[in-house]
Amino acid sequence: MEANGTAGKFGLEGDPDLQFLLIGGELIKIRSSTWKKNRLFKLQEDCKTLWHESHKMFKKYHTFSIDDIDSVRMGRQSEGLNKYTDATVEEQCFSIIFKGRKRNLDLMAISGGEAKQWVNSLNKLISNMRNLNRQQKSEHWIINCMRKADKNEDNKMTLKELKHFLRQINIEVDDTYAEEIFKKCDESNSGSLEGAEIKHFYDLLTQREEIDVIYGKYAQTEGQMSARDLLSFLLNEQREQVSMEDALKLIEKYEMDGTAKQKKHMTKDGFLMYLHQEEGSILNPAHKLVYQDMSQPLNHYYISSSHNTYLMEDQLKGPSSTEAYIKALMKSCRCVELDCWDGANGEPVIYHGYTLTSKVLFRDVIKAIKEYAFKTSDYPVILSLENHCTVDQQKLMAHHLISILGDALVTKPLGKTMPTNFPSPEDLKGKFLIKGKRLNKLDAAFTGNNSIEEDTVSEEDEAADCKENGQKAKSKKSKIKLATVLSDIVIYCKSVHFNGFEQAKDNQAFYEMSSFKESKAFNLADSSATAYMHHNMDKLSRIYPAGSRTDSSNYNPVPMWNVGCQIVALNFQTPSKEMHLNQGRFLPNGFSGYILKPEFQRSLSSQFDPNTLTKGPWLQRKVFHVMVISAQQLPKLNKDKHTSIVDPLVRVEICGVPADNASKETQYIENNGFNPMWNERFQFNIQVPELAMVQFVVEDYDSTTQNDFIGQYCLPLTSVQNGYRHVPLLTKRGDVICSAGLFVHLMLLDVQ
Repeated sequence: MEANGTAGKFGLEGDPDLQFLLIGGELIKIRSSTWKKNRLFKLQEDCKTLWHESHKMFKKYHTFSIDDIDSVRMGRQSEGLNKYTDATVEEQCFSIIFKGRKRNLDLMAISGGEAKQWVNSLNKLISNMRNLNRQQKSEHWIINCMRKADKNEDNKMTLKELKHFLRQINIEVDDTYAEEIFKKCDESNSGSLEGAEIKHFYDLLTQREEIDVIYGKYAQTEGQMSARDLLSFLLNEQREQVSMEDALKLIEKYEMDGTAKQKKHMTKDGFLMYLHQEEGSILNPAHKLVYQDMSQPLNHYYISSSHNTYLMEDQLKGPSSTEAYIKALMKSCRCVELDCWDGANGEPVIYHGYTLTSKVLFRDVIKAIKEYAFKTSDYPVILSLENHCTVDQQKLMAHHLISILGDALVTKPLGKTMPTNFPSPEDLKGKFLIKGKRLNKLDAAFTGNNSIEEDTVSEEDEAADCKENGQKAKSKKSKIKLATVLSDIVIYCKSVHFNGFEQAKDNQAFYEMSSFKESKAFNLADSSATAYMHHNMDKLSRIYPAGSRTDSSNYNPVPMWNVGCQIVALNFQTPSKEMHLNQGRFLPNGFSGYILKPEFQRSLSSQFDPNTLTKGPWLQRKVFHVMVISAQQLPKLNKDKHTSIVDPLVRVEICGVPADNASKETQYIENNGFNPMWNERFQFNIQVPELAMVQFVVEDYDSTTQNDFIGQYCLPLTSVQNGYRHVPLLTKRGDVICSAGLFVHLMLLDVQ
């Protein structure tokens, strides 16, 4: 397929920015102060692979997919460029940031104008590719695989090439079946497929039997779906509250055939297009926007929160980086942790104390936070300070916070009188809150009673816990000197030690919050769930992983949300089931990083206990029917071995209150990752739907070892759409797997 044809599919045919990328040019690749090399970069003809030359002995060039790019940043916006280039070349620099752990590509163009053109052109291509629906991405992926299978590049496909192509797309067929398909398509009897014959083969390959059945049932008008037929489908199968007007809008939006559209009909292709769009997705499209009330007090929300945010890997010798903060913030994390220590030259640094993790300047972290905090979400960001610094460096910390964050930093309570409750996320849009130790009560912010420059306070609970967990502290002091200038900017999140729920109720102000080690928090959630929930009705609680998790592993956040804990801090740098649940929890509500807690976790009269489930408004018994129908284009796990084909199975899990937790899985399908079909039905009884999450996990079955992870998708049960739905799949690190997904039928029904 020619570049122009592919470009046309992307909607960029003849686009000057695309032509610029196809021609390419020389850029300086920067790895260190001494490693700066000229390299040729250009887009390949498939319009989705970037090529650049390499001077390695056995590898003359490198390629990477546009799909692998997370973002392209203009200027010296990476640690490498900030460190190894001068401020005078700011406009010439840009960085390509990859998904996952792949190293950034730091580049410098010959001029600022050329750098800008590279950035704009790449961003345009990335944006266009991301805006394609899954059906279009699927077509591109298949065509690209066909091109790779055509070894001699003659635009023909022999039987041998066809077999190779089938393995590439993750399907194993026996020789007889492969020959049967080949003969069916080789109408010219030439021994190879070309032109219309390849198109015939493609149509046979991509035929969706399950879609044919559904469409056939409702296409009652001249072999097509009339607007009335479509409305019948939407009402009966999708259980949507829609009108004829809505059905006509879908036809207008997704029907590509002009004649059918004129008749107000929907063809099978239009129907498939609709199913691949957000209207046909499992996630309620209304929940992709901020749809919840954001004017409640801050403590009435679950807040997406990170632990040891500065770390890229483990807690013993992994690198600390501003990049880790950027990645967390771009995932809508709204509470980040800064572990602050005295640094050289009087400048405070951030790292995991008493370990071999690398150090990053506090000042650089605050600059990165300022730059990226509100790119994904406008709602407030909490900076959780774990302060180990001397008074002089604390003063510098306060200076950096005030000078860099400016008016966005909350330095006094909102309003003119002493508050009795938290402001709302809406009130705090675009603002930063500091969580840390404070020398006096909050009313001192109004009276100006701050005559002392420093005083002694107890250290953070987490700092003490780190020492207890065997990290080599020089001394086990439990007091630190605190600079007033740093204390004074702690407004709504003053750290205090937890001394029991009764003590907190009587003596703890609303703005005084405690941090709980996971073992303590889980024990309280088990033994005093209702009391813990009431504590969280007017206070904030932060939960953090045990210090013994030196591999940066995570605990299960669900039991913490079940008792209303807001700041459930996880290691964002570690791909895990726990992070999948966290990503699912904060997927709706505009990906804002804030989710309003259920009413029964906010009402003072509530006696909700997730462990016993006595009668109350939280009990809304439902039955969740799930039919796992099929999957499409699952990725190969062993790409280097062309004969390796996955044997997929799907596991459906419910995570919520203990009574709702359940897991059921399909049989595995042998040697078919391209279009496996299960048609297996499951039923789940749900007691507390407002706290339930549903997760779909796809694995490669292995009879001798643990199954291999292929992809997953998780979301709150309250955000699920009924009916026939496509489910996207995400990698272990939470990135979308282009063109891959599940097709399911879902029905959440009230128990009569």
